[in-house]
Amino acid sequence: MPARPEPAAGHWTVPAGAASTFSWAYDDGRERLLALYQRGKDKQWDAVRRIDWDLDVDPADPLGTPDEALPLHGTPYWDRLGTERQSELRQHFAAWQFSQFLHGEQGAMVCSARIVESAPDLDAKFFAATQTVDEARHVEIFSRFLREKIELSYPINDSLRTLLDDTLRDSRWDMPYLGMQVLVEGLALAAFGLLRDTTSKPLPRHLLAYVMQDEARHVAFGRMALRDHYRELSATELAEREEFVIEGCHLMRNRLRGTEVLENFGVPRAAAVRIAEESSYLRAFRRTLFSRIAPCVKDIGLWSPEVQEAFTDLCDGDARGSDLDHLMRQDDEIAEALDAERFAAEEAARAAEITEMVALGEGRRTGAADVSA
Repeated sequence: MPARPEPAAGHWTVPAGAASTFSWAYDDGRERLLALYQRGKDKQWDAVRRIDWDLDVDPADPLGTPDEALPLHGTPYWDRLGTERQSELRQHFAAWQFSQFLHGEQGAMVCSARIVESAPDLDAKFFAATQTVDEARHVEIFSRFLREKIELSYPINDSLRTLLDDTLRDSRWDMPYLGMQVLVEGLALAAFGLLRDTTSKPLPRHLLAYVMQDEARHVAFGRMALRDHYRELSATELAEREEFVIEGCHLMRNRLRGTEVLENFGVPRAAAVRIAEESSYLRAFRRTLFSRIAPCVKDIGLWSPEVQEAFTDLCDGDARGSDLDHLMRQDDEIAEALDAERFAAEEAARAAEITEMVALGEGRRTGAADVSA
């Protein structure tokens, strides 16, 4: 029986490097950013009401994804586990994945609050305020899913913690955008999409689809704000941010290994790293994830030969990336379609209840008429 990891206890304090900035320019601001802010207000939702928390989840197979997605599958370690411990491994990997989602969402909540505090423009502060509420909802959702459905959680991964630390300690106001909106949020959005499209379980699919609808706005916000700002920077300043992107992406690559889960099942660290690196599924997973970040990095103006080389390596030679606008429209449509299905099911249930009550009433009237006769 593997040891059951406990969630990180206590608090983690990161000294703030950014100054608080007030803006007395109460003009209209940038039209596209204000439109995004309006959409952020319109799309607020309640996780208690929108999600059916009564949907069952089997802790031994929370996601229903193929066993081929587990790095140990196809190795001698997998065969040695046996059926019971293979079920435990499924639980642990789902717990590890959603725990890192949870920790990343709390980081995003803190970073978006930092943007409200430090961004020089009022329109950016407006949107970041709605994002802070979004991220709080995501923390609520993932925390509840782990606690009530998977019944297990993992501490924050060292690589994710390092990137959050680097992002929050930096005194430059744009770094929370770059670290969170582009790197962590971009990677999370891609990871959510892969799981949303491969899970066979309705509850995690709904959670991920609804969170992705929010995250698409957040990434769009980072692209708009940073693209405008980076046009004004010097070559030296851009090079500093490109170095941050390269380092951050390599930290995120290491975060995706999941070696802490393998070690928890008795795999030596060196072997765990090798298995994660050689896993064909994880290679495809990493390639897909980074291909969604690459076009965003290019769009905001951080696409030097060094950055291109880094993404070519991260994407196994293909750094062209995806059509982000198309993907984000699709993310929104999937969430709306799930809502439509839910509303249709609720309407059908209400109609059936009314029909039953009408039939019951008719039966009583018929019975009364028979007695009178």
